[in-house]
Amino acid sequence: MNIILLGPPGAGKGTQASRLEADRGMVQLSTGDMLRAAVKAGTPTGLQAKKVMDAGELVSDEIVSGIIGDRLDQPDTENGVIFDGYPRTAAQATALDELLAERGRKLDYVIELKVDEDALVDRIVGRFTCATCGAGYHERYKQPKVEGSCDVCGGHEFKRRPDDNAETVRTRMAEYRAKTAPILPIYEARGLVRRVDGMADIDTVTREIEAVLDGRADSGSPSPRI
Repeated sequence: MNIILLGPPGAGKGTQASRLEADRGMVQLSTGDMLRAAVKAGTPTGLQAKKVMDAGELVSDEIVSGIIGDRLDQPDTENGVIFDGYPRTAAQATALDELLAERGRKLDYVIELKVDEDALVDRIVGRFTCATCGAGYHERYKQPKVEGSCDVCGGHEFKRRPDDNAETVRTRMAEYRAKTAPILPIYEARGLVRRVDGMADIDTVTREIEAVLDGRADSGSPSPRI
């Protein structure tokens, strides 16, 4: 099964994709993670993407689609993939159709996580991670149990993503509204779109997504907006 998790940055796509990967043996293809890895490694693609990512804008369709195509050719994707952060534009949606068709695959569902944007800004701006193990925290919702000490590894250094600031987050949301939201009619016309309340607690969102994948959710086209 191949699915897209769709929603603005910080909607919880990465968290839910990781759960599906662990529970169902699917492979998460997160373009954000893949691009950040390329930036860290200093690859030509990473250097190209860094300037755009730092500005909170979207990298070119050519760069992203090339990364996705290479990843789909790896054998661990044969049991199904979760597209997290891709496609973001109508051109990428067309490219994805071609990438899947070339490999004898198809897209099963597009699951949109609906969110309140003001609340989402608060969620993103307050988050930080352990610099040692990557465990996630939040200024308001999830502080370490012992101040200054990671719950998981005991590390004492924490970091924030440089683009996790209100101005950049709102820029990314504007990009989402302008370039990503318009792809929904493409998938609605195929009856693939299902909508989940992304502001619900994490476990509730997981259960709702599982209901879609198991065929227990409404299958009408399109699903009503939240």
